[in-house]
Amino acid sequence: MEGLVVAAGLPGDARMLKELAQHPELGCLGFEAGINGTVIQYWRSFEHLEAYARSHDQEHFPAWVAFNKRVAATGDVGIWHETYVVRAGQYEAFYGNMPARGLAKAGRFVPAAGRMATAAARLGASAPTAYPQDAL
Repeated sequence: MEGLVVAAGLPGDARMLKELAQHPELGCLGFEAGINGTVIQYWRSFEHLEAYARSHDQEHFPAWVAFNKRVAATGDVGIWHETYVVRAGQYEAFYGNMPARGLAKAGRFVPAAGRMATAAARLGASAPTAYPQDAL
Protein backbone atom coordinates (compact mmCIF):
# COMPACT_ATOMS: atom_id res chain seq x y z
CA MET A 1 0.00 0.00 0.00
CA GLU A 2 1.39 3.41 -0.93
CA GLY A 3 -0.55 5.21 1.76
CA LEU A 4 -3.51 4.44 3.91
CA VAL A 5 -6.76 6.08 4.90
CA VAL A 6 -8.55 4.69 7.92
CA ALA A 7 -12.18 5.63 8.43
CA ALA A 8 -14.09 4.54 11.51
CA GLY A 9 -17.67 5.15 12.44
CA LEU A 10 -21.23 4.09 13.14
CA PRO A 11 -23.35 2.56 11.76
CA GLY A 12 -22.19 -0.03 9.26
CA ASP A 13 -24.72 -0.25 6.46
CA ALA A 14 -24.69 -3.79 5.07
CA ARG A 15 -25.56 -2.66 1.52
CA MET A 16 -22.56 -0.32 1.40
CA LEU A 17 -20.19 -2.92 2.83
CA LYS A 18 -21.41 -5.52 0.33
CA GLU A 19 -20.91 -3.04 -2.51
CA LEU A 20 -17.38 -2.22 -1.32
CA ALA A 21 -16.49 -5.91 -1.00
CA GLN A 22 -17.77 -6.65 -4.51
CA HIS A 23 -16.03 -3.66 -6.13
CA PRO A 24 -12.39 -3.33 -5.01
CA GLU A 25 -11.82 -0.81 -7.82
CA LEU A 26 -13.69 1.71 -5.63
CA GLY A 27 -10.59 1.83 -3.44
CA CYS A 28 -11.73 0.22 -0.20
CA LEU A 29 -8.94 -2.20 0.74
CA GLY A 30 -10.99 -3.89 3.42
CA PHE A 31 -13.14 -3.32 6.46
CA GLU A 32 -13.82 -4.84 9.85
CA ALA A 33 -17.14 -4.70 11.68
CA GLY A 34 -16.94 -4.45 15.44
CA ILE A 35 -19.31 -4.27 18.36
CA ASN A 36 -22.37 -2.02 18.24
CA GLY A 37 -22.16 -1.65 14.46
CA THR A 38 -18.78 0.08 14.47
CA VAL A 39 -16.96 -0.36 11.16
CA ILE A 40 -13.31 0.37 10.45
CA GLN A 41 -12.51 0.76 6.77
CA TYR A 42 -9.12 0.84 5.06
CA TRP A 43 -8.92 2.90 1.85
CA ARG A 44 -6.27 3.21 -0.86
CA SER A 45 -6.46 7.02 -0.69
CA PHE A 46 -8.57 9.89 0.60
CA GLU A 47 -9.54 10.59 -3.01
CA HIS A 48 -11.03 7.08 -3.30
CA LEU A 49 -12.95 7.54 -0.04
CA GLU A 50 -14.29 10.96 -1.10
CA ALA A 51 -15.24 9.74 -4.57
CA TYR A 52 -17.20 6.84 -3.09
CA ALA A 53 -18.88 8.94 -0.40
CA ARG A 54 -20.07 11.58 -2.88
CA SER A 55 -20.93 9.37 -5.86
CA HIS A 56 -24.64 9.53 -6.70
CA ASP A 57 -24.26 6.09 -8.35
CA GLN A 58 -23.07 4.24 -5.23
CA GLU A 59 -24.89 3.14 -2.05
CA HIS A 60 -23.45 5.76 0.32
CA PHE A 61 -24.72 9.04 -1.12
CA PRO A 62 -28.44 8.18 -1.33
CA ALA A 63 -28.30 6.71 2.18
CA TRP A 64 -26.57 9.85 3.45
CA VAL A 65 -29.22 12.10 1.88
CA ALA A 66 -32.08 9.95 3.21
CA PHE A 67 -30.58 9.95 6.70
CA ASN A 68 -30.24 13.74 6.69
CA LYS A 69 -33.84 14.16 5.54
CA ARG A 70 -35.21 11.72 8.14
CA VAL A 71 -33.35 12.25 11.38
CA ALA A 72 -30.21 14.39 11.22
CA ALA A 73 -31.87 17.52 12.60
CA THR A 74 -33.87 15.70 15.29
CA GLY A 75 -30.88 14.72 17.40
CA ASP A 76 -32.41 11.25 17.87
CA VAL A 77 -29.59 9.47 16.05
CA GLY A 78 -25.91 10.31 16.23
CA ILE A 79 -23.10 9.67 13.81
CA TRP A 80 -19.52 8.98 14.79
CA HIS A 81 -17.02 9.21 11.96
CA GLU A 82 -13.24 9.63 12.04
CA THR A 83 -10.81 9.65 9.14
CA TYR A 84 -7.04 9.31 9.40
CA VAL A 85 -4.70 9.79 6.46
CA VAL A 86 -1.43 7.95 6.99
CA ARG A 87 1.61 8.27 4.73
CA ALA A 88 3.26 5.19 3.26
CA GLY A 89 5.65 3.55 5.69
CA GLN A 90 4.14 5.37 8.68
CA TYR A 91 2.02 2.52 10.01
CA GLU A 92 2.59 -1.00 11.23
CA ALA A 93 0.55 -3.71 12.89
CA PHE A 94 1.47 -6.80 14.87
CA TYR A 95 -0.58 -9.98 15.28
CA GLY A 96 0.70 -12.52 17.80
CA ASN A 97 -0.90 -15.96 17.84
CA MET A 98 -4.11 -14.79 16.26
CA PRO A 99 -5.72 -14.70 12.83
CA ALA A 100 -5.20 -11.74 10.55
CA ARG A 101 -7.56 -8.82 11.04
CA GLY A 102 -7.55 -5.11 10.30
CA LEU A 103 -4.53 -4.11 8.24
CA ALA A 104 -3.39 -7.69 7.75
CA LYS A 105 -6.66 -8.49 6.00
CA ALA A 106 -6.69 -5.24 4.02
CA GLY A 107 -3.07 -5.37 2.90
CA ARG A 108 -0.16 -7.75 2.63
CA PHE A 109 0.62 -9.91 5.67
CA VAL A 110 4.36 -10.21 6.42
CA PRO A 111 5.51 -12.41 9.33
CA ALA A 112 7.15 -10.46 12.17
CA ALA A 113 10.31 -12.52 12.26
CA GLY A 114 14.03 -11.84 12.04
CA ARG A 115 14.73 -8.24 11.13
CA MET A 116 10.95 -7.55 11.03
CA ALA A 117 10.42 -8.62 14.66
CA THR A 118 10.13 -5.12 16.15
CA ALA A 119 7.87 -2.16 15.48
CA ALA A 120 10.94 0.02 14.91
CA ALA A 121 12.24 -2.30 12.22
CA ARG A 122 8.84 -2.61 10.55
CA LEU A 123 8.66 1.19 10.39
CA GLY A 124 12.16 1.43 8.92
CA ALA A 125 13.91 2.79 12.01
CA SER A 126 17.46 1.74 12.82
CA ALA A 127 17.89 -1.97 13.32
CA PRO A 128 17.66 -3.10 16.96
CA THR A 129 20.45 -5.20 18.42
CA ALA A 130 18.12 -7.71 20.06
CA TYR A 131 14.87 -9.24 18.95
CA PRO A 132 12.01 -10.37 21.23
CA GLN A 133 12.66 -14.04 20.52
CA ASP A 134 16.25 -13.57 21.82
CA ALA A 135 14.80 -13.20 25.33
CA LEU A 136 13.13 -16.60 25.26
